[in-house]
Amino acid sequence: MRNRNKAPKPAPPEPAKPGSGPQEQDRSTFEGESLGLLLESIQGKIKAARSLDGEALPEKIWLKQQFAIGVNEVTRVLERMPPSNDADDCPLEESLMSSNDNASYPRLQAILLASDCNPRWLTRHLPSLALSRKVPLIFVKDKKRGSLRLGELVNLKTAIAIGIKAKGNAVNHIIQKILCNSDLNVERKSTGQSLLNGETNGNEQPGRAG
Repeated sequence: MRNRNKAPKPAPPEPAKPGSGPQEQDRSTFEGESLGLLLESIQGKIKAARSLDGEALPEKIWLKQQFAIGVNEVTRVLERMPPSNDADDCPLEESLMSSNDNASYPRLQAILLASDCNPRWLTRHLPSLALSRKVPLIFVKDKKRGSLRLGELVNLKTAIAIGIKAKGNAVNHIIQKILCNSDLNVERKSTGQSLLNGETNGNEQPGRAG
């Protein structure tokens, strides 16, 4: 009599754990109180950097020199940057902290990105492109208001993405301090407070442009 017992089916493979990929990019996310501290600090440093430059240029032109504003501009700057093989845990400290005004292409120190933008496909390409250039992403999350909060930094109504150009100024220094901290975690608000302790500024927020 034939043995009709079927061979046991092999167990399905375990799903890959998030973040287990070999090229998973560090994702620093700020929301709530830590987001407020982050943006307040950057706003203060923007004002300090502009003051040191003498405010000779109109603000709109000066801001474009310091930042790549918007998804399209951030993408263009990233595409002009050569791919990087640098695997340092605390990247960009020397090469990107110095001014690159005389370089053949602008370089980004980091990218502020609204994680709650809609539609999502607008920014879907940025993480992999930024990773290939070793440019860290700092995600901003504020109940679908992330782009509004970023827009306030550059006097616009909204900004989904802002690339911070390496200029060796006060903005670069506070961003570098954040990037080099290994415990950036939105669930630990004390981290954001300790990072920005002494760096916050009570300056008024810039007005919005239409």
